[in-house]
This record gives sequence, C-alpha cells and structure tokens, in this order.
Amino acid sequence: MLDGILLEQAGIPAVSIITAPFDETGREMAVSWGLPKYKYIGMPHPIANLTEDELNARADALIDPVVELLRQGQAD
Repeated sequence: MLDGILLEQAGIPAVSIITAPFDETGREMAVSWGLPKYKYIGMPHPIANLTEDELNARADALIDPVVELLRQGQAD
C-alpha cells in the first residue's frame, strides 16, 4: 500500500491491492501520508492458502478494476 501511495505522490500512477482485513489499516495509512481520498482495490482474504488456479482466478477478476482505477486516476 505504501509503495502505491509513494508512487502516486511522485506522479507515477499506481494501484494498491489489499485484502479485506487490512481495509481500515490501508485507509489510516493513506490519511497519515496525506492522501485521505486515496483509492485502492480490496480483495477477499485469505490468499495464502489458495491454489495457483484460485490465485489466477482472483488476479483475473482484478484486471478490470485495476485498469479502471488507472484510467480514472486518484483525483476526485
């Protein structure tokens, strides 16, 4: 998450992806780094116990949201 925030602050488009239990932490991190409206993508948790096929399916499901966020950018 911090990498995405720092890249955005440097003017480099980035998308952060976090799992659901870290949503509040991610929001607080964005606030603490001066980007309270920072947009990121959430995904279900956990991921550590998934098979390669299950991980690939989750990654495939994230393609459109990632592209959309990159296109719209962080500005409101």
